[in-house]
Amino acid sequence: MKAKVDCIPCVQRQIIKAARFSDLGENEIEKVLRDVMRALLKINWHTTPPQISHVAHKILREYVGGDPYREVKRESNDLAMKIYPEVKRIVENSDDPLRTAIRVAIAGNIIDFGAMLDFDLEKTIKEVLKKKFAYDDYSLFVEKLDGAHSILYFFDNAGEIVFDKLLIEEIKKIKDVKITAVVKAGPIINDATEEDLKYVALDSLVEEVRYLSNGERGYERNSEEVGRWIKEHDLIISKGQGNYEGLSEWTGIFYMLMIKCNVIAEDLNGKIGDIVLLYK
Repeated sequence: MKAKVDCIPCVQRQIIKAARFSDLGENEIEKVLRDVMRALLKINWHTTPPQISHVAHKILREYVGGDPYREVKRESNDLAMKIYPEVKRIVENSDDPLRTAIRVAIAGNIIDFGAMLDFDLEKTIKEVLKKKFAYDDYSLFVEKLDGAHSILYFFDNAGEIVFDKLLIEEIKKIKDVKITAVVKAGPIINDATEEDLKYVALDSLVEEVRYLSNGERGYERNSEEVGRWIKEHDLIISKGQGNYEGLSEWTGIFYMLMIKCNVIAEDLNGKIGDIVLLYK
């Protein structure tokens, strides 16, 4: 999916929010933003939104000397793990635990400090458990899962991965299947890394971990290498808006997300707040 001009001010807002997480002063934030703006003026705006974001966040990390979201990510993981037992009971006691686990995994997509700052996780889960899907390819998902021996799972955000863990647990009850996790090779926004997988004990449920670019290391989602990963696996799950944006040129992927910005809403012919289980 190609970026739109709306993505440029969105990235700038991300940088300001992230800089404030790092306790940078207003003068330093201005310096960061000016450097980011100069860099954005030089690059191609018709690439994917994640690739534009990579350029800006690399500059910010150089200013703060590390991951500005480190503590926020830890807090998100802790919040999700705190309510994990209750949500797990909801999934297990439902009429269709797999479908309910998919809903919960999508609800977890609200934990997104790139698209939004304020969210109510427990309220969102309750709403999503009742909400109608804007796209609902669940029957096809069940069919593809039945014939699958390997799953490639593109994770999205810290905190959210706790509810992906619930979905993977349900999948493994149904099918003895190898799962390859895909996370960021390094920090960017609140995207999940291998450190987050280990923190929420999700690493024990996957057989392999592969790495997407954060702008410094790892593979871009539209690279030939990622295309090979997709061809190697029977079932592909993509969580969140960023993965939808970056993987859209590939086929045979189940996208699970909540629409949180006008650019995605327009592309999917939906509206902000819609929940999506879409096979493309």
